[in-house]
Amino acid sequence: MKNTGKNPFKAFQIWFMAATKAAPFLPEAFALATASKNNKPSVRILLMKGFDKNGLVFYTNETSRKGRDISENDNAAIVFWWQKLKRQVRMEGKVKKLPPKTADIYFASRPRESQIGAWASAQSKIIPNKKWIEDRIKFFELKFKSKPVPRPPYWHGYRLIPRHFEFWQERPFRLHDRIVYGLSRGKWSVRRLAP
Repeated sequence: MKNTGKNPFKAFQIWFMAATKAAPFLPEAFALATASKNNKPSVRILLMKGFDKNGLVFYTNETSRKGRDISENDNAAIVFWWQKLKRQVRMEGKVKKLPPKTADIYFASRPRESQIGAWASAQSKIIPNKKWIEDRIKFFELKFKSKPVPRPPYWHGYRLIPRHFEFWQERPFRLHDRIVYGLSRGKWSVRRLAP
């Protein structure tokens, strides 16, 4: 397997750039798996909004199911799947909230319709019908008419801080390459797994 090296963050950046060139439609989409304090798992697709040596960034409503899971159990796992390249990358680690100012800056960059939607949606809650959300959108459009839409107090940025990476490359006859990185005492080890 090429382009992994000793640093998993650099390896991910190289693979992500390759995915962006090869399959430019939403290469930043990933599945996020969380679990409640009772170990009930849940998984959904999100969009990565940043990645650097500190980890992967995403944003969500803290009252959503994933937000509630994270508040109860900060362990999470993610996976990217780039079909055209026949590659996937898995990460496991802890999820931490970003500073409010960071969330403010990102929220301000979103389309106004998305900002209004963040206020209108009681994310993951049962609602009576579609009209309920449409009425709330109208309410917040009027409330914030002719002025900037502030970030809702329950809408936050989160960072997955990886302690484990797996880079998977499809090979013929199911003899796939699997390179794993594990963090122990501040140092990354690199190993190969059997297909």
